[in-house]
Amino acid sequence: MAHVAENQDKAVELRRSFVYREKLDVATRFFNGKLARDEKADYEMTPTAHGIDKKLGSIAGRYQKHNQYIDFHGEPVPESDSLDAGMIKDLREDLLNEKTKDGMGKDLFPLTTEEQKQYRFEMLGRKEVEGRDTYLIGFSPADRHELTWAGEAWIDVAELQPVRVFTRLSRRVPFAVRTFLGTDLPGIGFNVQYRRIDKDVWFPVSFGSEFRLRAVFFIKRVVTISMQASEFRKTQVETKIEYANPK
Repeated sequence: MAHVAENQDKAVELRRSFVYREKLDVATRFFNGKLARDEKADYEMTPTAHGIDKKLGSIAGRYQKHNQYIDFHGEPVPESDSLDAGMIKDLREDLLNEKTKDGMGKDLFPLTTEEQKQYRFEMLGRKEVEGRDTYLIGFSPADRHELTWAGEAWIDVAELQPVRVFTRLSRRVPFAVRTFLGTDLPGIGFNVQYRRIDKDVWFPVSFGSEFRLRAVFFIKRVVTISMQASEFRKTQVETKIEYANPK
């Protein structure tokens, strides 16, 4: 895993050389399955000195109002101060983190050197995934009392880079939180797939999650998140040196 961490650290830095598009679909549904709100956003992602600049290209969706569905296109989004609109906006901004090298929250991926310090790992086997030979590695928090991610990672044998990462909460939300704050997240987790874009560069190209949310006694939603990254283009960096004319 030390080699995996080293390669992940390197890949994270190399991702800064790529511009790409990211499509994100976030939907909320009532527990009976009916759609509450759905927003589809398309971003242009550009590396900067300190992270990622995300430029919204388009946004569209639909939402329920007075027992009917209303479609919308562009900003400002309608009903932006509603519960579902606010929830979707928060999820989108948390997932597309501008201060990371690849535009996604770093705490979602426990394989870099810094993140590995918080986990313990176990070899579970070996299998082929996406046509590549991989190690199946289980991970869980080093502190078993900590509420964080646990799951499995499929690591490419040849390049020691993640091909897929699947997570779930390491344990249930504490009873006191569920009881006194009325908050629970049963079934929360996510599935991330990576693809080799260039030498030593593996990008998270898809992200998916669906979970039930119960919060502050009256919020009850099923949340679905889907992300697709594509159209990777390597940036060109040119350096020009000018000399003053001799006097």
